Amino acid sequence: MLINLDPRDARPLYLQIMDEVRRALVVGTLRPEDPLPSVRELAAELVVNPRTVSQAYHELEREGVVYVRRGQGTFVSVGAQANSEERQALVRAVAKRALLEARRSGVDVEELVTMMREVAAREEAAANQGAEA
Repeated sequence: MLINLDPRDARPLYLQIMDEVRRALVVGTLRPEDPLPSVRELAAELVVNPRTVSQAYHELEREGVVYVRRGQGTFVSVGAQANSEERQALVRAVAKRALLEARRSGVDVEELVTMMREVAAREEAAANQGAEA
């Protein structure tokens, strides 16, 4: 499971970890009954205090997103499937971050949307060429 923490983000690290687990559910890289890395493994991978990961896992357990099997680890709950509202929230958050970064760089909305379409078209063309080779 790939978790990215943003040191520029003002939110506490445990909240970022929780959001990354939820994001993995939305995009489908995590599914019900999938195991999560152990607290120690994830803490070492992210170079954070194990208590930070433990706190994130505890909060996710409290929300019903994950559950703990004693001696076996932490797993994604069966009822933790992403819905369309969560997907919309994810898309909205991505759009807000892109817009914020564009504004910081002096790029207006129309330029951003145009360039995103161009980049997507180029990447799709490159992927198609790679598939044909």
